[in-house]
Amino acid sequence: MSLVMRKSSPVVVRPSPEPGTTKRVPTIKLSSFDKGLYNMPTTTLLVFEHPLDNAAETIRGALSRALSHYYPIAGRIVASGGDNDDVYIDCNDEGVAFVAASADHALKEVTCFDRSPGARKLLDELAAYYPAMSSCGAGDPLLLMQVTEFSCGGGFVLGVTWNHGVADGAGMGQFLRAVGELAAAAGSPSVAPVRWDPSLPSLPPRVLEAQRHMLSLDPLTDDLAVHDINIPVESINNIKADFSSSSFHGQQPPCTTFEAALAVLWRCRTRAIRRPDDDPATPVMLMFVADVRRHAGAKGGYYGNCIVEQFVVAESGVVADGEFNDVVMAIRRAKDRIPELLKEDDDGGGVVGVQEMCKVRSYDYGCYDTLTVTSWRNLGFEQVDFGSGRPARVTGSGKDLPPSPGAVGFTCDGRGGVSVLSALVREEHADAFLAELAKFT
Repeated sequence: MSLVMRKSSPVVVRPSPEPGTTKRVPTIKLSSFDKGLYNMPTTTLLVFEHPLDNAAETIRGALSRALSHYYPIAGRIVASGGDNDDVYIDCNDEGVAFVAASADHALKEVTCFDRSPGARKLLDELAAYYPAMSSCGAGDPLLLMQVTEFSCGGGFVLGVTWNHGVADGAGMGQFLRAVGELAAAAGSPSVAPVRWDPSLPSLPPRVLEAQRHMLSLDPLTDDLAVHDINIPVESINNIKADFSSSSFHGQQPPCTTFEAALAVLWRCRTRAIRRPDDDPATPVMLMFVADVRRHAGAKGGYYGNCIVEQFVVAESGVVADGEFNDVVMAIRRAKDRIPELLKEDDDGGGVVGVQEMCKVRSYDYGCYDTLTVTSWRNLGFEQVDFGSGRPARVTGSGKDLPPSPGAVGFTCDGRGGVSVLSALVREEHADAFLAELAKFT
C-alpha cells in the first residue's frame, strides 16, 4: 500500500496556566521500578473509528490542560553519575512534542494490518519517535504525541510515544483518560495524579539483575514477520472449558482470557520454530510484564512505574507437544509467584535467575528462543474518550519491539476474542506459525 502522509513539524505543548491538582515540587526522584526504564521508549496506537471535530486541535488543547495536573510529564529526566543512583525528573515545564498528521487513505485501509512487507512501515507512520529510535536521549521530551486524521473523515489514530521512565502502561492510560476528560470540558481529572510514592518498596537485587540481563541483550538483527492476530472467542471459551473440566477443576480458579491466549501463542511459535534435530529438553523462555500496584500498596492515582518482569522457563517439548493445560498451568504458576518478586527475604522461588536464563540458547539464534509479551488489558487505554467514543482498537508500533520476538495487546477485539499485534517469528517460519495458529482460530 502506498500511503501519503502529511505531518506538521513538531510543536511544543506546555502546561496550561490553570492550577494543577497536586502541589508542585521541583524534582522527583525515580524509584527502583523506574530506573531501569528511564531511557526506554514505548509506543501505543489508539484507533478511533468515529470522527472528532478538529481532532488535532481539540486533543492538543486538552493535552496542555492535562499537563498542568501531570506536570512531571512536561519535564526532563536527568541522570547524574555513572551508576544511575541519582536519576530524577526535572519538573521544568519544557513541554512535550505534538504532531498533527493527515493521510490520503480511509482509516479502514490503514488499520488492516497484515503480514505484508509494508505492514511495519505502515505502523511506523502513525506515531512520532525519538531520534535515536531505540533509546531516549538526554533533553528529549518525555512524551511525543501524534494525531492522524484520514481522508474518509471517519476517524483518527492517536500515536503516543513516551519515555518509560516517567510512566508505565497503566500510568499512561490514566494520563490519556485525563486528557479525554479535559477535552470534554471537565474542570479537572476524575483521578488525582500521584507521581512520587515514598511507600513503594525497592525491587530486590535479584529482580533488578534479571531486568538488566534482558535489557542488555542485543536485538535480533533479522526482521521478524508482523502479524495482526485474532484469537476468536470460541477458541478462548473452549480452552477455558477444557481447563475447568480437567484434573485442575476445583483446585484452581478458572483459566483467564490472557492465560488462554498466551498459551496459544507460546505453543504455536514453539512448534513453528523448532528444527528436526532439536532436543525436546531444550529450554525456551517466556517473559511477561505484570502490574504490581496492588501487591506493592501503591497509592491511588500513582502513574509512575510499578511493574515487574516475570519469567517462565520450560522444555520446548512440553510447550510444543505436552498437555495444553500444562502450558496454561506454567503461566498460571508464574502469575501466582508475582508477589514473591517484591520480597527481599524470598528464597528465590518466585524468580527465574539469570543463570537459568542463560541456559536458553542464544548462539546463532540471537534471542529467538525467548518470547516477550505485554498485555494492555485493563490498563485504561480502551476507556480513553476525547468526545467521539472509545477506541475500536489499541495496538502497538513496529519500531520499539523488544530484543526478542514479542507480542503486545491481548485486548478485546469487540466480539469477545483477543487481538494481538505480534512479531513472533522470522519470515522463514511464518507459514508454519500461521498453520499452527489456524488450528485454534
